[in-house]
Amino acid sequence: MSKILIIYSSTDGQTKLICERIKKKSAHESEIKVISIEDAENENISAYKNLIIGASIRYGKHSKKVYKFISKNKHILESQNTSFFSVNVVARKFEKNTPDTNPYIQRFLKIANWKPSLLAVFAGKIDYQKYRFFDKQIIRFIMFLTKGPTDTSGVYEFTDWESVDAYTETFDRSCI
Repeated sequence: MSKILIIYSSTDGQTKLICERIKKKSAHESEIKVISIEDAENENISAYKNLIIGASIRYGKHSKKVYKFISKNKHILESQNTSFFSVNVVARKFEKNTPDTNPYIQRFLKIANWKPSLLAVFAGKIDYQKYRFFDKQIIRFIMFLTKGPTDTSGVYEFTDWESVDAYTETFDRSCI
């Protein structure tokens, strides 16, 4: 079994938690390394045959670091078994929780100009208590507009962990 690299770009930590869950639930757990997008700069990604990139959304966008990483390493990524997943609160809605229906995945694919072997989208988490004042107000306003939770004393986790586990099984079967 070849080594598997999981790279995450996480704003508030939920994407990292999802990556750690993927590793824990994988049949190849001992073969998996999980690192941040920042640490990926120093990693020899060509040493891996299987690679997952998970990235969160903040204010409607994936981190520029994710696009930069993909652009810089596109020739390597195209020779590997790859997967990309997006973590966003919009995916809490049934009609926007698949790669085909999630607007952030669709926009990502156009901008990145990269076609991973497997795509997924997972709903994220809102933890108002952790946010700075400005972020809390903006996120609350976005939730108001999209009929989401607006009580700033709450924590709202939307991640469907069974979907994460099913994704893990699918990726495991695709490993080279």
